[in-house]
Amino acid sequence: MEQGELKQSLSLYQVIMFGLAYMAPMIVFGTYGTLYETTNGFVPYAYLFATIAMLFTAYSYGQMAKAFPSAGSAYTFVSKSLHPSLGFMVGWTILLDYLFLPLVIWLIGAEYLTTAFPMIPSWAWIIIFIVVTTLVNIIGINTTTSMNLLIMIFQLLVIIIFIILCIWSVMHGMGEGHLVSKHILSLKDNPISPILAGAAIACYSFLGFDAVTTLAEETNDPRKTIPKAIMLITIIGGFLFVLVAYVLSITIPNFNAIHNTESAAFEIAKIVGGNFLSALFLSGLVLAQLASGLSAQTSGARLLYAMGRDGVLNKQIFGFIERRSQTPIFNLLFIGVVGIVGVFMSISTSTSFINFGAFISFAFVNISVIAYYFIKLEKRKGLKWIPYLLVPVIGVILDVSLFLSLDKHALILGGVWTCLGFLYLMYLTKCFSKLPPSLAI
Repeated sequence: MEQGELKQSLSLYQVIMFGLAYMAPMIVFGTYGTLYETTNGFVPYAYLFATIAMLFTAYSYGQMAKAFPSAGSAYTFVSKSLHPSLGFMVGWTILLDYLFLPLVIWLIGAEYLTTAFPMIPSWAWIIIFIVVTTLVNIIGINTTTSMNLLIMIFQLLVIIIFIILCIWSVMHGMGEGHLVSKHILSLKDNPISPILAGAAIACYSFLGFDAVTTLAEETNDPRKTIPKAIMLITIIGGFLFVLVAYVLSITIPNFNAIHNTESAAFEIAKIVGGNFLSALFLSGLVLAQLASGLSAQTSGARLLYAMGRDGVLNKQIFGFIERRSQTPIFNLLFIGVVGIVGVFMSISTSTSFINFGAFISFAFVNISVIAYYFIKLEKRKGLKWIPYLLVPVIGVILDVSLFLSLDKHALILGGVWTCLGFLYLMYLTKCFSKLPPSLAI
């Protein structure tokens, strides 16, 4: 195969659709039961807090994407603005997201399909997901974005129908019996810690906004397009998550009628819409998992490409672009192989990795804005301290708060992964006697 390079061809609209597909708006249904138990029923506030926290971080990602429009995302931002070794460690931790998120997505999709078609084992659905998404991604990025657009339209239609039927049911006496919930709006007798714990889980749904930065080298005018896309994705996604969580909350105020919290939204669909909505819901959720898996595999492949191109990972394998399809084909295949591990893992085990790396990278991207703009470029005059100091400082505080709200299993597993990365960094730098390959040139 001949070596090629990434081609700039994506528009703002395509990048937004990619990010929303990565977020998979219907995932709010899949995680609703877990969040209900974690927050004591105050799910909308978990998503609201997560949205606010992510907006501050999304702004910082946009600022760094303007300065360094690279496929390396947080790895590149931290390397360029702080230190190459620190950038490597951030890149290493965020690999948890990009390598394990496709696996989690395929696992969730397989679980729902196994429930609907018990005669087919879960491992078979995982293999089918991996083969389909890998083949579509190998064909090329424009095929991926076109497929994501169609699936996104279907997802939004399912969400709209679900919301309409829930509102109709509430107005006819179900649940709260009225659209304004005094219980939820009052936050009476509910401590903030369960909501923070819920927000830490809810942030899993927002990983799409940072993933679009990995498309910078394939986007038209990335210095303008990527920052706009990041903010719009976060705002649109946050609005949908809060709205759906609120509507579900007033439809089923308590879980006495729910048999399995992990499939709570599926049961609610049956209650308010019968077999029609439950079938439509299942179809939408599975397609959402397919679109999200496509986007997650795409982003992971681009991050591996950036690290391979820099020589941090094997350059001949991870830094390779296939000339005709203009895709990092070996990276896509590698992520597919990692996904096969999902056959032997549970959803809870694999998800425990993801947010650990996300919150670390989010915090350091905020710090990068301060280091690059406020300190290095000295953007301090007038009110410039607000976007280049105040906003990222608030972002760091919120990210650290969410990080500390993670369960102990996530912290332990993430800590082990980080230690392995540190040992590998020592090997690359010969015990820090030289810079890692990324900026050694």
